[in-house]
Amino acid sequence: MELYLDSADLKEIKTAFQLGFLEGLTTTPTFMHREGVTDLDSMIVELSKIVPILQIEALGDTAEDVVADAERQLALGLDPAKTVFKIPVSLEGVRACKMLRDRGMMVNVHLVYTIQQAYMAMCAGATYICVLAGRMQDQGYDAIKLIGDCVTMVDSYGADSKVMFSSVRNVEHVRDAINLGCHTITVPWKLMKILTENNFTTIGTQQFIEHTRLITVKVSEAINGQNPLVTADTLLADAIVKMTEFGFGCVTVVSADGKVKGVFTDGDLRRKLSGEGRDVLSKKMGDFEYNMPVSIDADALLDAAAALFKKTSVDTILVTDGGKPIGMLDIQDLK
Repeated sequence: MELYLDSADLKEIKTAFQLGFLEGLTTTPTFMHREGVTDLDSMIVELSKIVPILQIEALGDTAEDVVADAERQLALGLDPAKTVFKIPVSLEGVRACKMLRDRGMMVNVHLVYTIQQAYMAMCAGATYICVLAGRMQDQGYDAIKLIGDCVTMVDSYGADSKVMFSSVRNVEHVRDAINLGCHTITVPWKLMKILTENNFTTIGTQQFIEHTRLITVKVSEAINGQNPLVTADTLLADAIVKMTEFGFGCVTVVSADGKVKGVFTDGDLRRKLSGEGRDVLSKKMGDFEYNMPVSIDADALLDAAAALFKKTSVDTILVTDGGKPIGMLDIQDLK
């Protein structure tokens, strides 16, 4: 199924065609007016230089008028091999379609609301037969059945015409077009952007990224470079200030020769204040007893750190290099 963009917004058109696989662009005078275009011809020429195939309106009261309008636009410098003229279905419209097709031009007979109209467009050799699903449904018609009937008709007769599903209002319309075996669909950018979205896909992608990180990134690469250290002579009050400055829930306490004595956490602080009151703030960090902190070597992979977090139920692990502390790994750093 050919995929077209349906738009007159120059910015989104340039963005959409960076995808590299869109068949072309459909646009209308209504879209142009909505975007504030005041020089229609200049806009058409600009668009023709951006998109592979440009589908634009050719209008007139008679078939000759429609053909003349198409020829006038080609004279602006459009490439006939890359231009499709959209003609509203009518008796004069399908006559104009046949005249343009005899000249080797591509035609989209659109505003089709009945199978009879689609049949006449097919007989006239229309390159595209375009049904406006959203507009039809707004008026209470079964657009999906009509489009399916049009596809069956074209395929049954072996015609070269392609049925186009247009006036796409939602993702369900795209699914309908696919299920019907429609030959072409033209989709607004706001909907095209979400056609690849799915919550399960997002979750799966995040898992792949997280697991790849766990088995390829070293602990030393995940820490932020901050290394909150205090000595045994540091007052607890000053240690709290350092914890706040670094944004960690703990500080590493080291001896004068740089060896680790332990890790003092915000949990330890709460327990000390609860048990000893505010007087504890005047004590030195060396006045407290410490268990050996949970630590990991800087060269270990994050996967090993994840296992250590799970085993010990701590939120922060001391990172060492050659036995000396170089930073702290927070459980959030695994993500």
